[in-house]
Amino acid sequence: MKKLVSVFLTTIMTIASVAAFGGNAGSVNANAATTVSVYTGENISSTQGEVRPIAVMMPTDLAAQPSYGIGSASVLYEIMEEGNISRQMAIIDDWQNLEKIGNIRSCREYYIHIAAEWDPILIHFGGVVYMKDRITAKDIDNISGAAEYGVGGKAHGSEFFFRTKDRKVPHNAYISAEGIKKAADKLGYSTKIRPEYYCNSHFAFTPAEMPNLLDQYPDAQSALNIDLSNVFSYTKSSLEYNEATGKYMKNIHGKAQVDGLTNEQISFDNVVIQYTNWKKLDKKGYLSFDVVGSGEGYFCTRGKAIHCTWTKTSDHQPTKYYDDFGQEIVFNTGKTYIAVAQTGKEAKIQ
Repeated sequence: MKKLVSVFLTTIMTIASVAAFGGNAGSVNANAATTVSVYTGENISSTQGEVRPIAVMMPTDLAAQPSYGIGSASVLYEIMEEGNISRQMAIIDDWQNLEKIGNIRSCREYYIHIAAEWDPILIHFGGVVYMKDRITAKDIDNISGAAEYGVGGKAHGSEFFFRTKDRKVPHNAYISAEGIKKAADKLGYSTKIRPEYYCNSHFAFTPAEMPNLLDQYPDAQSALNIDLSNVFSYTKSSLEYNEATGKYMKNIHGKAQVDGLTNEQISFDNVVIQYTNWKKLDKKGYLSFDVVGSGEGYFCTRGKAIHCTWTKTSDHQPTKYYDDFGQEIVFNTGKTYIAVAQTGKEAKIQ
């Protein structure tokens, strides 16, 4: 009982310190020079805090590596799709100076439900018919290089994409920050956060100088290596903990996953494995994930992992993560990788 009380008190004190620091505020103060990022918990300029993020669909295909601009993602999602291959969605808030973003691939319906909680400009190269009702809704702003739901819809801003000659179609479609700005201007999209959809309470962050080491959880397990080969069998994605930096280094296809703009391996301070109910929709193998709902998973940070639960009540509401005592998990300041895993396909955490 004493241990249980201690865990509760430690968690509550940590969350209280976060609130005092402003780590969960995320709102833009017009009278201040800085604000706290809702994506990473870091201090950023108030001007940057007003910028609407982009959500970019990026492939995991071996022939498509490396992706350009993926290292700028504050939050990166990876989810399975048809054909036994995964795809990524990069939430990038500081995108205004990126010269090359992509390559860019098509979207799937479940990504839209996740993207909506960040209210981004969704950037993709077409999609599938199952997206039709959601991608064409008034609350979704998208820039697409092809018919937005595959068999129909508009190609919003397609003229602002460009192709390179170093790769074959479909692995050579890109866009730039300037292209996004021009497309947004033409299409009437706001590049600043939209108050009617903006949510300033996503992850609960602890200040960088007060890291969450998960020491308050007696049952926290070692998480020096996160093997997702059972979850993403084609890419065999994995993350290795770097004790010197306190970050998880992402691997794909058996080697470092790097950003083509910097040639640096992408890394994360927080890793979430989010087990999600799913089903096949048709003979082509298109999938559906119940990302609005609830489930179980694991939260990993600073070389340790704890069991968690998650819940998301609607598209524009954030996904929240809780420990086994019902307290919201406190994330470490920095970037987050989220593997949305099919229930029944277990990750190996060692």
